[in-house]
Amino acid sequence: MIDLHMHSLFSDGELLPAEIARRLEAMGYSCIAITDHVDSSNLDFVVPRLAAAAGDLNKSQAVKVLPGAEITHVPPKQIGSMIAKARELGARIVIVHGETIVEPVAEGTNREAILSGADILAHPGLISLEDCRLAAERGVYLEISARRGHSLTNGHIAGLARDCGAKLVLNSDAHSPNDFMTRRFAGMIAQGAGLGEHAFEEMLGNSRELVDKVL
Repeated sequence: MIDLHMHSLFSDGELLPAEIARRLEAMGYSCIAITDHVDSSNLDFVVPRLAAAAGDLNKSQAVKVLPGAEITHVPPKQIGSMIAKARELGARIVIVHGETIVEPVAEGTNREAILSGADILAHPGLISLEDCRLAAERGVYLEISARRGHSLTNGHIAGLARDCGAKLVLNSDAHSPNDFMTRRFAGMIAQGAGLGEHAFEEMLGNSRELVDKVL
């Protein structure tokens, strides 16, 4: 199992990075990314600490921990510079908090995240056909989300991605231990999005592909 979107107590999660890693190691995960919420107020604090934690954990645990960032509710015109800064500080996976229908995310966030080269556009809500095509062209992965609320548009995202050739990844967006996915549950999320019984394995392959790119 691979999960490239989750949160520690460095933003609004419940656990330290070490406990996240240990719990998911015990569940048989091979790789995770801890991608805490950031904007200009905390980016330079959070990312180096996640990078330090990942460096220590990767010396002694079977699960590979990638330090990351989820750029969240940042004005679209600032997204590009924030992505670049996150990577300079050590983020290996950079996510942008997409235009979910359950939060007032600024219009244009999806487009700017894609144009700016985010690794993953998280829960992009009612993403447009044009932006989905752009994600396919630019190699930006679109997220199928297991998180309550954000998952309401999984079917829309899956359908457009299938038509456009955009690559999908399935992530938990976990904030607590109760959010961690078993393989069986991840498979049901994929089926619930209308992708079919074998779609989770394809999305898992996309996650592996992304991990290989950033390592």
